[in-house]
Formats: sequence, C-alpha cells, structure tokens
Amino acid sequence: MTSRSPSWLQVCISVLVSSAFRALSYQPCYYSEVKSILYLAYGSNLSAETFRGNRGIRPLSSVNVHVPCLTLTFDLAGIAYLEPCFANTAYRIPPPGQAPFPQDPKYRKNRWQKGLVGVLYEVTPSDYRTIIATEGGGSSYQDIVVPCFPLAAGLEKTPEEPESQPVLAHTLMCPRDGDRLVRPDPGYAQPSHRYLKLITDGAEEHGLPGDYMAYLSGIRGFTITMSRQKVGRALFLGMWLPWIVSVMGPGRLLADKEGRVPEWYARAMGLLFEVMWRSYDFGFKRFWGDGERTINGAGII
Repeated sequence: MTSRSPSWLQVCISVLVSSAFRALSYQPCYYSEVKSILYLAYGSNLSAETFRGNRGIRPLSSVNVHVPCLTLTFDLAGIAYLEPCFANTAYRIPPPGQAPFPQDPKYRKNRWQKGLVGVLYEVTPSDYRTIIATEGGGSSYQDIVVPCFPLAAGLEKTPEEPESQPVLAHTLMCPRDGDRLVRPDPGYAQPSHRYLKLITDGAEEHGLPGDYMAYLSGIRGFTITMSRQKVGRALFLGMWLPWIVSVMGPGRLLADKEGRVPEWYARAMGLLFEVMWRSYDFGFKRFWGDGERTINGAGII
C-alpha cells in the first residue's frame, strides 16, 4: 500500500481482511440464527413504495451510509423496450483476478466518483429471506458483505473520505465475471423512467446527500421516440412477457428457507433471458429500433 492510496481504501481493506468480515462472508446460513440483519439498499429498495409496499418489508431501523469501495452501475440486463436495465453495483478497485468495471465517462450514469451512497436497513431474518426471494432468489444477484460508513441525513455533499466508523452489512451484487447475461457495453442501456423515479424518490425520502441526488436526477431514462419502436415493443413483449411471467411466477414458492431458488431454476431463468436478448440483438433491434437507449432526431443519445 503506497502513501498515495486513499484513506477509504485503507479502511475498506482493513475491514475486509478482519475476522468479523470473514465470519459473515463465509457462513451463508448464519442469518437464520440471528435476530436482525443489516442490509444495504441502493436501487429501487430505497423507495418505500417498493421496499415497504411491494415487498412488504418492515425495517427495524435505517440509516444513510457511504460505501466508498463500491460504485453504482446500471448493467443488469432487464427487458428490452420495457425495463432495459436495473441497478447493480461493482467494486471501484476490483479484487485480484477480476477486471475493473468499465466506466465510460460519456454516459451520465458513470460520472459519479465518490462511491456508492445508500440506506442501511436493519431487518428480521424473515424479511431478509423475502428480499433475497424477490430479487431473483440468487439467480442474478450474489450476497456480499461490505463496510458501510453512516451518514447524517440531509447533507449537502457526500464526504470525499469516510468520517465515521464502518459497519459491516450485506448487499446484493451481480458480478460481470459470473454466469449471468452480460450486455456488450455495460453502460449503454438506460433505465426506465419508472425505475429511475423509484430510486430518486427513495433518495429524497431518506435525505441522501444533495450532490448524490443531483447525480441520480441527471441520469437519463429510456424513452421510445419512434413509431417502429412502439410496434417492436408490442411484438417483443407479446412474444416474451408470457414466458417471463410463467417462469418467474413460481420463484418465491420454490425458494428455500434463505430465499434462494434451486440451481436448475436459476439456470432456466438465465437461459430464458439469454434467448430473449439474442432475439432482440439479431432481430428486433435491427428491424424495430433500439430498445435500450433513447433515439432522438440526431441519433442515439
């Protein structure tokens, strides 16, 4: 470690090699034996509409946190023309053997440089199982443990360096080097306006730092601007939504006591989305237009 290394990196590394971190990281069944679990939310689960309403989670407590070892990404493939991508996270400095996440500055979503900001919820083991089950049951995201630094609500700016003691918490990450579907350009797709609103509404509800909310508000959402895109959307969704609903429907019923789905089910989900996106890349996109990024009169934006 050189003297030029940022202090947040030194703190994160010291935490990640601690015995407490190893105890949490390598015991996937431990949370069935505790009274509460710390869960870091950074996407649509920031929103009460999603977290408390749709998922039915009742957090015991919550606090805003800064997670400088991670960064927010939108590289988790969704459904073309409808929900092109979903929020994900990546290590700012990847572990040995992993390639760094490509951060093309031409995309607005890649311009934030202070690390992930989110909300740390304290939840019951039962509610944590629900979180896992409703986030794909382990078929997309992986459960990881990261150091989080509490923040006061209503700050104007996110600190450049941590100003509090770290707390270890679970969060969900879908690594690019895993078995999941990976789009050619991880920064290309734009999230839907519906999905972005859940994130920005949640950030406002919790009083996340003003500069982070400004960053979130500057991310452009996907908009269909051409008639042929509308036709393509109708055909694409008519073809694939019934399959998605029928395959995803039984997921929560098949989940085990930790909220995880069987391996065969996860593979079936992965295969379905792989075939769906191939049909988009080699057919729908060519004939009906872009289903991931807004097209205006001057071209793609």
